[in-house]
Amino acid sequence: MTTGFSGNAQAMSLVAFSTVAAITLLLCVMTGPDGDDLDEFYTGYSSLSPMRNGLAIAGDYISAASVLGTGGVIALCGYDGIALALSTALSLMLLMFLLAEPLRNAGRFTMGDALARRMPGRGVRITACVVTIAALLPLMLVQLAGTGQLLAFILGFSGDSLKTGCIIGLGALMISYAAIGGMKGTALIQILKIVMLLGSGAVVALLVLRRFDWDPGALFNAAAAQSGVGSSFLHSGVEFAGSPTPRLDMITSELTIVVGGACLPHVTMRMYTARSARQVRRSMSWAVSSVVLFVLIMTVVGFGATALIGRAVIAQADPQGNTAYLLGSRAAFGTNVSAPETFLFTTVTTAIFLTLLASVAGMILACANSLAHDVFATRVREMSERREMLLARVSALAVGIPAILLATLVQHRSLQPLVTLSFCLGASAIAPALVYSLFWRRYTRLGLLCTLIGGTLAVLLVMPGTNLVSGSPVSAFPDADFNWFPFTTTGLVTIPLGFAFGWLGTVLSGRRASEEQRHQYEAVEGWILAGAVRRGG
Repeated sequence: MTTGFSGNAQAMSLVAFSTVAAITLLLCVMTGPDGDDLDEFYTGYSSLSPMRNGLAIAGDYISAASVLGTGGVIALCGYDGIALALSTALSLMLLMFLLAEPLRNAGRFTMGDALARRMPGRGVRITACVVTIAALLPLMLVQLAGTGQLLAFILGFSGDSLKTGCIIGLGALMISYAAIGGMKGTALIQILKIVMLLGSGAVVALLVLRRFDWDPGALFNAAAAQSGVGSSFLHSGVEFAGSPTPRLDMITSELTIVVGGACLPHVTMRMYTARSARQVRRSMSWAVSSVVLFVLIMTVVGFGATALIGRAVIAQADPQGNTAYLLGSRAAFGTNVSAPETFLFTTVTTAIFLTLLASVAGMILACANSLAHDVFATRVREMSERREMLLARVSALAVGIPAILLATLVQHRSLQPLVTLSFCLGASAIAPALVYSLFWRRYTRLGLLCTLIGGTLAVLLVMPGTNLVSGSPVSAFPDADFNWFPFTTTGLVTIPLGFAFGWLGTVLSGRRASEEQRHQYEAVEGWILAGAVRRGG
């Protein structure tokens, strides 16, 4: 694999990666919780200011898959990429206005806490834990498998054993972040990541605009000219051109991102770290602003990559366009690269490297918290805080090690189906469960279990039939064709099914169970909607 990056840039990047890994691990050790303080491990004592908490939320929300994947879709598909990027910002806005405050009020440490506020019981918590892991494991595999590919691209090596070694080594580092640092330690890493990512990205975006005399119109026209598809690059239809119903496919993809993106458990767990409803609103304002800025930066850099080096070159380097952000950053400097520009490029690569580390650490923490608190701690009534803390840290290993092993197995496959799978599970199982639990008075335990289990199974059954898994050269199995559901996501069918399963389960519970749940909801309604009480459940 040839990157075209100078030996200087590669050497500086390697030194920067090692330094960042050491510093961030030290930060986790220094800010790690005491051995017997659950509140500190799970929420960091809610000690982060709204600005810092908002930046941490944005850091958890913007994963490495978002940075590399969004930049690639924009560079290869133009208008369609911008529409999908805007959907990510809209998803966080939806969480801010609809779910953030009730989630903060209903939950304590995990999604299981929020769901069990109305419907206590081990079955609810175990199901919530299983769905949490099912939704986040695919995203973890994408980040970990992408680690080897990214470092190979930046540092110029191509051996499979070296890529596998990178996955294992960095995976172990990510487990350490979650197990040692807890919520506060991972929050600091997320803040450092988002500041570096947005800061370096803003500088690159300005360099791109300078190449086009600060005229966005000239940038877009140049990108269209270099796209190979002409003016179609600036209109809807490029990404889904091979679909039998491209417009419907695009709408379904956008809907899946909007409904499912911000409902993923590693994002919603940050709601529980706010001290009050006012703080969670202010935190979400910072988070949404950061994500909107990220979308603007990625739009400029993505179009800049296409305009400066051409869509064909980007596709040749990676058919999914995952290297477009790096290629666009490099092209923005021009042919004569000075020491300051090499330093800036190193900052860009370091920001992406830190994004990989922080993203997986947050997901491992969310899964470990759910496994320890919802499954193991509820089994033993009088479990001490020290023992639950130990369980949470062991759970980080129990989640992280299988994720590392699976990532080494899928690293040579197309990873887009895994990203889509996570968003589909968020939209089809988690989002309906949260909406019904927080707002529907008659929602029953059976309805909740039907939503979580039915929505998850529907996605797992439909997903193998999509065109991301087989039937095209860029699918996970390009030599096979069992594509019977000709869409990119499952959302067209599974999102309505998720809500329908919840309604059906509630109806089948009977009028008496619904009335009981209505009375129980009325007893906690003030807590959930107005934040009258924080703890419990």
